[in-house]
Amino acid sequence: MDEFLHLTRYPIDRLDSDAGRSLVERCRRDLAQTGMFNLEGFLTSAGCARAVGEVAPVLTANSFTHSREHNIYFKKSIDGLAADHPALAPQRTTNHTICGDQMAGFVVMLLYEWPPFAQFLAQTMEMAELHTMADELAGANVLAYRHGEALNWHFDRSEFTTTLLLQAPDAGGEFEYRSDLRTDADPNYDGVARLLTGDDPEKRTLQIAAGTLNVFKGKNTAHRVTPVEGERDRIIAVLSYYEQPGRMFSDEERLGFYGRTG
Repeated sequence: MDEFLHLTRYPIDRLDSDAGRSLVERCRRDLAQTGMFNLEGFLTSAGCARAVGEVAPVLTANSFTHSREHNIYFKKSIDGLAADHPALAPQRTTNHTICGDQMAGFVVMLLYEWPPFAQFLAQTMEMAELHTMADELAGANVLAYRHGEALNWHFDRSEFTTTLLLQAPDAGGEFEYRSDLRTDADPNYDGVARLLTGDDPEKRTLQIAAGTLNVFKGKNTAHRVTPVEGERDRIIAVLSYYEQPGRMFSDEERLGFYGRTG
């Protein structure tokens, strides 16, 4: 993996070393302070080039276009919330997705299935262990956002999200987030409404360079990717891990996200 990853800078394969322990502590500290950590240059320039070279033809020829109107919750309704509440304002997300079963032997899959990477993520999250998904569609995805396309405001369902930016666009495609907008006890619908109407001074913007690993606690932090501008696609890998092995999406979820069940 050392031809694709900067393992000297980020020794995730040597977590019992002083450098490895220091890296884990840094990531834990960033997670506690900001809800995320970023490792810029995690993927080498050669790794980025190979990864993009592998996925780009598949994205062009055989990706699923996921385009739908939704609210921030990706639900048709919320109990106790009026249908016209501004927290339920409609917005559109559009991207183009390929799945793990289309990427055998690709850099993305080599990383996703490499045990030291899952062990590193588990330590940063202070979990005993993490597992790849049994679902060959949902476990590892690569998404492309083309000119005018965006991932709109939402909350994640999982405790954390792991992404690796393979290619940055010419312009746009910025990661915007609002930390701790809600809690498990308080949905803060009025706060959500203020964010969606552009009236939240605590919203932050993060510009991410190609090759950056981003690990993000998005369950209660709203986030989006702004519309991409220009001819260069924003291409990003999304890698999903869970504490329990054997995790699968439902057929309904597979159809919604990938246009197929197998």
